[in-house]
Amino acid sequence: MRSIWNGAISFGLVSIPIKLVNATESHSISFRQIHLADGGRIRYRKVCELDGEEVPGAEIGKGYEEADGSVIPITDEDLAQLPLATAKTIEIMSFVPAEEIDPLQMDAAYYLAANGATAAKPYTLLREALKRSRKVAIAKYALRGRERLGMLRVVDDVIAMHGLLWPDEIRVPEGVAPDVEVTVRDAELDLADALMATLGEVEMASLHDDYRDAVEAMIAAKAGGAFEPAEAPGEPAGGQVIDLMAALEKSVRAAKASRGETGGAGAGAGAGAGAGAEEPETKAGAEVTPMRRGGAGRKTSAAPKAVGGKKSTAASAKKTAATAAAKSTSAASKKKTTAKSTAAKSGTTKSTSAASAKKTGAGAKKAATPRKRASA
Repeated sequence: MRSIWNGAISFGLVSIPIKLVNATESHSISFRQIHLADGGRIRYRKVCELDGEEVPGAEIGKGYEEADGSVIPITDEDLAQLPLATAKTIEIMSFVPAEEIDPLQMDAAYYLAANGATAAKPYTLLREALKRSRKVAIAKYALRGRERLGMLRVVDDVIAMHGLLWPDEIRVPEGVAPDVEVTVRDAELDLADALMATLGEVEMASLHDDYRDAVEAMIAAKAGGAFEPAEAPGEPAGGQVIDLMAALEKSVRAAKASRGETGGAGAGAGAGAGAGAEEPETKAGAEVTPMRRGGAGRKTSAAPKAVGGKKSTAASAKKTAATAAAKSTSAASKKKTTAKSTAAKSGTTKSTSAASAKKTGAGAKKAATPRKRASA
């Protein structure tokens, strides 16, 4: 890799000769401006606004424009004479825990390569000291005509430096946060936690730029003369989510389905979050876009709910038919039971009559027989 800056790391009284190498590169696809009529390139020319003549790069210098419009010329010699201790040195000032660095300050990244055999020993010493301390080094350095702030840390077996913005370059987020009071319930936080756990982690190396791939494929197809423009995707349905719990539950189900998992939303996190939160309610001027569900055995779309609490006509007719059949069966059963009961009662009556007659005869016979009187 080609170095963009040569200098040294100042580590107390230790000086480590290094080369600065870009650690990142842009893979974005760039386009040229062309004349639509004939495809000719459109180029910008640097023209002096006083005489209208094009100016070559060798005749172009720097200047500072004041508030009244006057320009003060600044030469490279002027800048070189400034007392800048970090002109060719990355000067380490302190060591701090990495978590104390605000990610908002992060800027460009560079690799620091040992410049020569004599730099190997002090370079390795600094690298191992950073590893063992679990800290990062804060340093100042000068690049492209200005002094900058940097952070040194270890990446594999290399010392990397991140350019940092100065603290006064970080804007205060005034007026950015919501200006209304919002209460978040524990059940909503539980579902949010469940969604985070379901989405899980991702291998950063597996992420790539899908849009860039699509642009490259389009360019290749156009170059081969076989490009057919695809139908533009429709605009996503807008609207305001009214039922946050339902949206979270559906998000958890969708995330689990995409991973081939099964189970309820939030693994019980949403218990009590609302039976009835299955389909979010909507208000005038608001809309909730249902998420697709995937996975074997799951419905692809939610069944429509009855309006106003009334059941559908089909369901009502089906229930009416079932009720009629049940009534008919009940009537037949009742009739059969009644017949059996009547027959049983008739038999019982006959039996009772016979027994009664027999008892009456026996009583009459007994009454006809005179009783003996006891003698005095």
